[in-house]
Amino acid sequence: MSHFAEISDEFLAQLKDDLVCRRVGQGMALLESRQDLLTSFDPQSKNAALFAGYLAQWVDIGLPRFALVRKMVASFSKAQRTRLPLRDYLHLRMAAGMVAMTEESTEEAIRHFDFVLGLEQETDEKELLAIANFWKGRCLRMKGEYDQALVFAVKGRELAQELGHPAMAAVMRVLESWLVFQKGDGRRALEILRDAEEVLSKTDDDLTLGNIHSSHGRIASHQGRYEHALGSFAAAIAHYKQRDPLHRNVARSLNNMAYVKRLIALQLRGKIDAEAARRRKSAARGRASTSAKVQYRRRFEQLCQEALAELAEAAAIYERHGNHHGLGSVNLNYGYLHLDNGNLELAEEKAKTAFLLGETRRDYILMARARLLQCMVENARVEEGIGEASEPGNHARLARDCAQQAVELAQQMQNRRLLANAYVWQGLTFCNRYFDDPEAARHCYDQATALSRGEQAGTAWDDLQTLKAKVLRGGSVNPLLRAWSHGSVGDKTFQQISEEFAELVIPKVWEREGRKVSRVAARLSVSPKKVRRILNRVGRRRPSPE
Repeated sequence: MSHFAEISDEFLAQLKDDLVCRRVGQGMALLESRQDLLTSFDPQSKNAALFAGYLAQWVDIGLPRFALVRKMVASFSKAQRTRLPLRDYLHLRMAAGMVAMTEESTEEAIRHFDFVLGLEQETDEKELLAIANFWKGRCLRMKGEYDQALVFAVKGRELAQELGHPAMAAVMRVLESWLVFQKGDGRRALEILRDAEEVLSKTDDDLTLGNIHSSHGRIASHQGRYEHALGSFAAAIAHYKQRDPLHRNVARSLNNMAYVKRLIALQLRGKIDAEAARRRKSAARGRASTSAKVQYRRRFEQLCQEALAELAEAAAIYERHGNHHGLGSVNLNYGYLHLDNGNLELAEEKAKTAFLLGETRRDYILMARARLLQCMVENARVEEGIGEASEPGNHARLARDCAQQAVELAQQMQNRRLLANAYVWQGLTFCNRYFDDPEAARHCYDQATALSRGEQAGTAWDDLQTLKAKVLRGGSVNPLLRAWSHGSVGDKTFQQISEEFAELVIPKVWEREGRKVSRVAARLSVSPKKVRRILNRVGRRRPSPE
């Protein structure tokens, strides 16, 4: 082995010290000065596994050498692994875990981290244990298991603090902050972020500083402070690009910016509609004005174009990294924009693509969000009466099925906002003109309200208020039923009233019972022949043989 391939204890000690103190530029310069190690790695060299472990940690904080770490981990044969000292083997398992985590194989990553944590009493590598807790917390967050993720994030941070590494602990506090926010404590989440930023502002850890700004932006967007959110995402991107212009976190912030611009555009659309109503009223009085509407329209179109450009840039970066969750989120945001513009076919296509991307990684968050978008698309088709002539109620049933799937997927996680939104759209589906089931909708509203504590902004809040209004109305009351309840029957006989009542009730029960004549007959204790006759009369089903 040549002198230049040596991995000295002193070299590793310096890498570790720079890492825990977050001297990022210095540590990366040290690594780049050892091109011999980066271009001709030998797994049989002394300290080779330790170096792979440290390099994995440096890649995690922004060194663009992920492919090299993956190659290093794969270069160790089974025989070589069995001969490694425990300390070296733990570092190699951590490197393997980081590779799996980056590739979104969260279960595999957790197995690696659990192995390391299971030997806590057998090693004095306390910094490694802190990172193992932190990385496991990140994997659990990716799976939507927020309570357990918070436990491991806090444990990692406490270990770092006990070791006297405040910068390292501050990095872990960023994850802790987001998990606290997911549990509904926005004020505490912001306090934790400010504490972390105070420590890390003295370092050049641009990736984590970017994550802090990104967290501020996501919290602000949930709170309806959209301009503040955009400023935070722009600041995050500036930090990320200091390390790597094509880092996947750049794509994440671009995607988030596009989402927020869509929300602002929706607000502008409301103003455009309100201005149009004012114009119609003013025109009737001879005082029409178009200046405000034109101004809103220009800004609306500008925001939509900017959002599309940001999504395209984000997609290109995510594709470069092969990141399924990110690509799925981009597709969903494309889908929302198409839905807003009335292009239901493209919106549906993007939702299905997002679902498939989530399915390949068992990403229940992405899958639930995709089914929610499909539910919205199908409800839009119900409202517009698309496809009614050929298959009455088909889109309503698809909307109901997508909403139910979204609820079931969201229930497998601890993402209360996602579950609340799923209940909202399940309720809105029950309110559509095919189901008109205010009792089921009220149950969904109660569930969503309990989960939405403290949330009073954004489209999810608007949707909840729409559901509330529909539930409070108790559903539409047929004029005939209202008249009969007041004793107003005109000159109709009881038999005629009974027939009209059957025409109202049987089609509704038929829809709820999955369009099965036999089930309607059994449910109402009437003959299948009568059910078919009533359905044919009201045009809800084609005539068929008895």
